[in-house]
Amino acid sequence: MTAIKHALQRDIFTPNDERLLSIVNVCKAGKKKKNCFLCATVTTERPVQVKVVKVKKSDKGDFYKRQIAWALRDLAVVDAKDAIKENPEFDLHFEKIYKWVASSTAEKNAFISCIWKLNQRYLRKKIDFVNVSSQLLEESVPSGENQSVTGGDEESVDEYQELNAREEQDIEIMMEGCEYAISNAEAFAEKLSRELQVLDGANIQSIMASEKQVNILMKLLDEALKEVDQIELKLSSYEEMLQSVKEQMDQISESNHLIHLSNTNNVKLLSEIEFLVNHMDLAKGHIKALQQGDLTSSHGIEACTNAADALLQCMNVALRPGHDMLLAVKQQQKQFSELRELFAKRLANHLNNVFVQQGHDQSSNLAQHSIELTLPNHHPLHRDLLRYAKLMEWLKSTDYAIYEGLTRNYMDYLSRLYEREIKDFFEVAKIKMTGTTKESKKFATLPRKESAVKQETESLHGSSGKLTGSTSSLNKLSVQSSGNRRSQSSSLLDMGNMSTSDLDVADRTKFDKIFEQVLSELEPLCLAEQDFISKFFKLQQHQSMSGTMTEAEDLDGVTLSRQHNSGTPLPVSSERDMIRQMMIKIFRCIEPDLSSLIALGDKIDSFNSLYMLVKMSHHVWTAQNVDPASFLSTTLGNVLVTVKRNFDKCISNQIRQMEEVKISKKSKVGILPFVAEFEEFAGLAESIFKNAERRGDLDKAYTKLIRGVFVNVEKVANESQKTPRDVVMMENFHHIFATLSRLKISCLEAEKKEAKQKYTDHLQSYVIYSLGQPLEKLNHFFEGVEARVAQGIREEEVSYQLAFNKQELRKVIKEYPGKEVKKGLDNLYKKVDKHLCEEENLLQVVWHSMQDEFIRQYKHFEGLIARCYPGSGITMEFTIQDILDYCSSIAQSH
Repeated sequence: MTAIKHALQRDIFTPNDERLLSIVNVCKAGKKKKNCFLCATVTTERPVQVKVVKVKKSDKGDFYKRQIAWALRDLAVVDAKDAIKENPEFDLHFEKIYKWVASSTAEKNAFISCIWKLNQRYLRKKIDFVNVSSQLLEESVPSGENQSVTGGDEESVDEYQELNAREEQDIEIMMEGCEYAISNAEAFAEKLSRELQVLDGANIQSIMASEKQVNILMKLLDEALKEVDQIELKLSSYEEMLQSVKEQMDQISESNHLIHLSNTNNVKLLSEIEFLVNHMDLAKGHIKALQQGDLTSSHGIEACTNAADALLQCMNVALRPGHDMLLAVKQQQKQFSELRELFAKRLANHLNNVFVQQGHDQSSNLAQHSIELTLPNHHPLHRDLLRYAKLMEWLKSTDYAIYEGLTRNYMDYLSRLYEREIKDFFEVAKIKMTGTTKESKKFATLPRKESAVKQETESLHGSSGKLTGSTSSLNKLSVQSSGNRRSQSSSLLDMGNMSTSDLDVADRTKFDKIFEQVLSELEPLCLAEQDFISKFFKLQQHQSMSGTMTEAEDLDGVTLSRQHNSGTPLPVSSERDMIRQMMIKIFRCIEPDLSSLIALGDKIDSFNSLYMLVKMSHHVWTAQNVDPASFLSTTLGNVLVTVKRNFDKCISNQIRQMEEVKISKKSKVGILPFVAEFEEFAGLAESIFKNAERRGDLDKAYTKLIRGVFVNVEKVANESQKTPRDVVMMENFHHIFATLSRLKISCLEAEKKEAKQKYTDHLQSYVIYSLGQPLEKLNHFFEGVEARVAQGIREEEVSYQLAFNKQELRKVIKEYPGKEVKKGLDNLYKKVDKHLCEEENLLQVVWHSMQDEFIRQYKHFEGLIARCYPGSGITMEFTIQDILDYCSSIAQSH
C-alpha cells in the first residue's frame, strides 16, 4: 500500500500541488467488484483546501487516473455501519449517499480517523460520525491540551513531507562547502557539531549583554504608563465638555426633524387639493351645455358631448382613501349626480321627439313608393340620429334605465313604421305577381272560386292534365270552359295547352324577377338597420353568441336554426343577443309577409317554388357569409325551410298526378303526359338551377321523379288496350332517353342508360312480335327440319325423310312468290303506322328494324336449304334485293 501511496503522490497529486494524507482501497457495495482508491488530500498552497479524491486504474494501462473529487466541506455524514464489530462497509454522505466496501477494516478505520483529524484542524464543522468507535475520535481531549493535540496532528499529518525548492537549494550549498561530506560523513558531522557549539556560545553571550538594555526598557515603560494616565484624565474632562454640546445638537436635530415633517405634510396636502381641484372641477361652460345646451344643431351636440364626457370623467375619478369623507367632495358629487340626471332626461326627451318626428316624416313619403316595387330609404334618418351616438354611449354607461327606455321607444316607433312600409311593399309585389289592381284583387280575395275553377279544370284535363299546377293557365282555361260548356274536354285541353305554354314561361320569368327584387330590397334594408342599431346604441356585432334557438330543421344536409320570433323579449345574455332581439321586434312582420308572398307564388304556379328555392338559397348563403347569426340570415333561413317544403310538395304532387293518370281505351297512347311534363320540368329546372348552391335538392328531386316516370310508364303500358305494351314502352323510353341525352343531367346517367336499354329491348320485342312469321308455312317446314336434326339425323339426310323431301320443299316455296311477300309487308307497315304516334317519329326506325329482322330470317332459311338440300338447286322465289326494294317502295308510297 505504501508503494501505491508514493506512486499516487508522484503521478497524480504532486503535479496539482497536493499532499496525499490517507488512502483506502474500496469497491462499490452491491455491484461488480471494481476496485478504486479513496484518497484524503490537502493543497500545499494557502488557503488549504481539503478534498476526498476517487482514483481509478485506467483500462488501457497500469497508470492511475483521477476520476472524481469532493470538497471535504460538502461531506455531511460519515457512517461506519458498526462501532463495535469489525465491518469493512462505510457510507459517505455528499450531495448523495456513496456506499463503499473497504479491502480491510484497518484501512477503513485509518481513513475515517484521518477524515476526522482534517475536519478538526481545517474545517471545524459538524460532520456527523455515525457508528464510529470512540477510539478513533479524539474529540474528548480537554481544551487546555488542544495545542498538544494539534501538534500531534501536525506530526501525524506531516508523516511524509517532500523538500521544497528552497530547502533543496540550502542543502546543496551546505554540501558544496563540505565536499567531503559524502565521502566522510563522520568528519562532516563533527564539523556541524563544532559550529553548533559556537552558535550556542554566541547566543548565551548575547543574552547576557542585553540584560542592561532590558532594565532601561522597563524604566521607559513605567514612564510611558504615567503619561498615559495623564492623557486619560484630560480625555475625561474633554468628554464632559462635549456631552453638553451633544445634548444641544440633539435638540437642534429634533427641531429640524419637526420642521421637515411639517413641510412634507404641507406638500402632501397641497398635492391632494390639486388632485381634487384638477379632477373634480367641471368647467362652467360644460355645466351650461348640460343644463341648456342645444341638442338640435351639430355645434350644440358636439358641445353637449364634450360636456357629458367631462362630467363622466369627474364622476369616475378614482378617489383616494378619505376623500369621500370631505364635505366639498360630497357636495361636488351631489352636483354631478344632479347634472347627470338632468341631462339624461333632456337627452331622452329630445331623442324620443326625434324618433316620433322622423317616423312621421318617413310615413309621408310612403305614397311615392306605393306604385314602384321599392322600399323607402332610411339613410337620412340614420344619418341624423348617428350624431347622437356618442351621447347614447354616455347614457348607456351612466343611466342604463333611461338607455333601455330609449331602446324600447325606438323599437316601438320603428316597428310600426317598418310594418306599414313592408306591408305596402308586399302588397305591390302581390299585385304585380297576380296582375290585378289594388281595388280588385280577385286572386287574393276569392280563394274558394279559384279552388273550384282549379278542380273543374283538372277534371277537364282528364288523363293528360298538366302537372305544373299553373293557376294563370287554369284561369284562362276556366274562362274558356265556362263560356263554351258544349265543347269537349279533350279539345279544351289541347287549346289550353297550346295557348298558355308561352304565357307560363313569361309569367314564371316575371315572378322570378319580382321575387328577386323583393329579396334585393329587403336585404340592404335589414343590413342597414342592423348596422345602424350597432353604431347608434353602441352594441358589439362580432362576439360569441348564445342565443335561444328552437329545434333545428335539416334541409337535406343543410341545418338551419329556427329562431324564436315571438313578441315576448327573451333574456339578453350579450350585446349580440340584444341586437338580434331589437331586429326581431322591429322587423317582426317580414317573416309572415314573406311566407305569405311565397304561398301566393306557390298557389299561382307550383313551379315557382324552383325559382324561389334558388333565389332564397343564394340570399341565405350570402347572408350567412356576412354573419351566420344575424337576423337576416336567421329569418331567410326560416323562410327557406318553407320554400323547401313547397318544393318537396311540388315534386310529390307531380308523382301523385303520375299515379292518377288514366288513358283512353279507344285511342292510341303515344307520349304520356307526365313524360312530356318531366321534359318540361327538367328543362326549366336546368335553366333555373344553373350554378345554384342547392343543386343537391334538384338532384334528389330528379331521382324521385324519374323513378316515378319509369314505374308509371310501365303501369300505363300494362293497362293499355288499344296500343301494344311494347309500343308504349318503346316510344316513352325513347323520349326519356332523348330528353336526358339532350339535357346531360349528370345525376341521371344511370337512368339514361336504363331508358336506352328499355327502349332497345322493347323495340326488338315489338319488331319480333309484329313481324311474327311472315312466311308461315315455310317457317313450319323448316322448324320440322330443325327438329329432325335435333333428334340426331344428319343435315344432308333430312331430304330423304318423306315429309321433308325436295318435292315438299318446292311445293311450300311456290306458295310465297314475291308479289305475296310484298303484299304481306305492306299490310305490316300499315299496322305499325297505326300503332305508332307521329310525335316521336319512330316509324322509319321500327320499319328498318323489321326489314333487318326479315332479312335475318331469310338468310336463316337459305342456310338451312344449303345444308340440308345440297346440290338440289332449290331457291326462294324472291331475293334479299327484292326484300330491300319491297320495303323501300312501301315506305315511299306511304
